[in-house]
Amino acid sequence: MTEEALLRISQRWARRLLILAPAALFILLTACSDPQTTIEPASDMTEAIQGVYEIVFWLSMFVFIAIMLLTLWLAVHYREQPGREAIQIHGHQRLEILWTIIPVAIVLIMLVPTWQVIADTTDTPPEDSMVITATGKQWWFEFTYEGLGLPDDEGNPTDLVTANELHLQAGKPVHVLLRADDVIHSFWIPQLAGKVDMVPGHENDLWFTPFEDSVREEAYLGQCVEFCGASHANMRFRVFVHDEEGFNAWLENERSDAVEPTSELGKLGATLFVVRCAECHTVRGTAASIADFGPDLTHVGSRTTIAAGILDNNISNLVDWISNPAEIKPGINPENDVIDKERPLRFMRAFEDEISAEDIQAIAQYLTELK
Repeated sequence: MTEEALLRISQRWARRLLILAPAALFILLTACSDPQTTIEPASDMTEAIQGVYEIVFWLSMFVFIAIMLLTLWLAVHYREQPGREAIQIHGHQRLEILWTIIPVAIVLIMLVPTWQVIADTTDTPPEDSMVITATGKQWWFEFTYEGLGLPDDEGNPTDLVTANELHLQAGKPVHVLLRADDVIHSFWIPQLAGKVDMVPGHENDLWFTPFEDSVREEAYLGQCVEFCGASHANMRFRVFVHDEEGFNAWLENERSDAVEPTSELGKLGATLFVVRCAECHTVRGTAASIADFGPDLTHVGSRTTIAAGILDNNISNLVDWISNPAEIKPGINPENDVIDKERPLRFMRAFEDEISAEDIQAIAQYLTELK
């Protein structure tokens, strides 16, 4: 093959690469537009992390393109030709120094901002931060808002407890204390907060401030990202960011005791709930206001999902969940629990084996009325 033919082939492949590379990049970036995307930060913490990602990405792109172009040039320039003999080179001090300095410089460019972001995001949170304890449990999240409950009889502030849905105020720093009740979990809200482990017997924490323009109707998605058992993939939660007025309205509703059911079926469900469900769940302002093994259900009817974010909150799904939760969330049946004298049952049994379909329907109706 002549030199001219080889040159034409090389030029043709170079043109194809120039066309395909932007197309591939476009497809890659399109795929990243996702409810759990990390490239659309909505807080100061995730924006700082995204800044490091961008530095690493563009440095990597520069190195990749430079190496590909150099490889292409070497392949063409030093191709086999009639009458040309290969020349063996044994060492080149300046080249060796250069290709040692360049990688070191690239690593330093990535390392310095990474250290800075780690220092900033693990620094002491602002004094006016809203303090929330997030506790990971198999397989749901409990959220305790420190001091935001109604004052007790002596006027002391109390905590507000909810589950699986986190409500925040835009522009207000949030200090999240991370704990686990059983096994190691990990807390992650891709657009709001980076991953931090939740370890039994050890408290981790993180803090961030949602942007003022992060307010939206749609929930931000969060989940456990440390394998924690059979239903690890079903351990999710929702985060809603409100303006000040919206957050105060949510807080006022959450502070109140449960509303009385209005329908006859709901009233029957309230009675059945005390008998069948109060062993594990709390509904404040009712006879079922002591247990804390399962999620607090005082205002469960106002939540958008049930079963830790995996089902829409409606009558049909509530009936299915109460009837046989293990069909929806594998591993949650009581026989899989670790039973000892100091640890109560944490998992939920199938009530279809214990009560009638009509009674399950009544309990589901009651729960939907707990707005």
